[in-house]
Amino acid sequence: MGRNSKKIPGAASPGPPSDLRTILDSINDGVFTVDSMFRVTSFNRAAAEITGVPAAEAMAQPCCEVFRADICEGECALKETLASGMPIVNKQVNILTASGHRVPISVSTALLRNADGEIVGGVETFRDLTLVEELRKAVEGRATFQDMTSANHRMQEVFKLLPLLAESNSTVLILGESGTGKELMARALHQLSPRARKPMVTVNCGALPDTLLEAELFGHKAGAFTDAKKDRKGRIAAAEGGTLFLDEIGDISSALQVRLLRVLQERTYEPLGSNEAVKANIRFVAATHKNLRAEMEAGRFREDLYYRLNVMQIAIPPLRDRPEDIPALAHRFVEKQNGLHGKSVRGFLPEAMERLLRYSWPGNIRELENAVEHACVLCRHSLIRPECLPLSLNESLGARTELPSGQDLRGMERCLIQAALERHGGNQSATARELGINKTTLWRKLKRG
Repeated sequence: MGRNSKKIPGAASPGPPSDLRTILDSINDGVFTVDSMFRVTSFNRAAAEITGVPAAEAMAQPCCEVFRADICEGECALKETLASGMPIVNKQVNILTASGHRVPISVSTALLRNADGEIVGGVETFRDLTLVEELRKAVEGRATFQDMTSANHRMQEVFKLLPLLAESNSTVLILGESGTGKELMARALHQLSPRARKPMVTVNCGALPDTLLEAELFGHKAGAFTDAKKDRKGRIAAAEGGTLFLDEIGDISSALQVRLLRVLQERTYEPLGSNEAVKANIRFVAATHKNLRAEMEAGRFREDLYYRLNVMQIAIPPLRDRPEDIPALAHRFVEKQNGLHGKSVRGFLPEAMERLLRYSWPGNIRELENAVEHACVLCRHSLIRPECLPLSLNESLGARTELPSGQDLRGMERCLIQAALERHGGNQSATARELGINKTTLWRKLKRG
């Protein structure tokens, strides 16, 4: 939500004196204050516009419920300032607006003192970075959608399809190997949907035995089984109004398939130990790494359930089929590690990137992220070297007797050069310095294509 947002009624805060309130409401940065319990005590006009929350609604609420930022639960900037006494300047985070849109902001915090100099709370200013992010992505030339990065044509088709699927209540089946980002895709569907302000609940169907999974999904009444001393709501109830994501749906038993089929068909279910049907207002998204059609033909997966789940389908290609995405993803993971651990790794030596491009990535994006984290931990220079990469990756490449063809190597080189150009906004001098070649050589390689 940017500066052109519609004015929010009631944006003037009843907290500060009227003259200070006028000053605060005249600036374009969001400003709010909290007491020692992190309850909002003032909320200016820009804060209301950026978040979509009127000041009257924000007042006296815990700030985490107003902003729903990605740092609220673990790395709250205000909590850090109140604990250490030190201000924080321009920390970049994401918030979820009242309409369910994710907005990047830059926050700065300081202590709030009374006339006697006593600490009574904290103050935070924040700036909407939506336009900055859009410009950055345009300069980088990366195709980024809801935290997913890909220049692959098949993924681009998925990105185009996602907003249409999100508007619907139809069940979606996401297919893809382990580690391809199926949960991230499900989360994007939820965040783009009209249900975004309601919860998204994830159930890993392959992580629990059948009896526990049934109780986890449907809940139970007191006395339904041994140790069931009181009623307990299940994940379906927890997702009411929102989205239930059933990961690894191909692992559930035949008996549980029957119960789940009823929920999908009738949108009702019975908690264990109860004879009363409960209505379920939820959107189902399921995912699996298995070939459900083959499972169905082998008699291990019910045909009727398969067709109920497969109303709309998204197929995520494995990373080995989208090598053009490896440089952008790898650098994104480097940036993430730099942010988490305060490092200043700038990227990869050409030899290291070549190894990433040659590897087949059986564990897909998850394996790539783990490999980059491993490399960042070991890296003692500004660029990651081949020896920083996991031993298993180097051994796998070393064990190959067949080298890529000349055409494959030229394709890898093009990916590497393109990724470096994107990082430097098309600056060929900076790109050549990072790649360790002179500008004339770079120009020749670009001309060759």
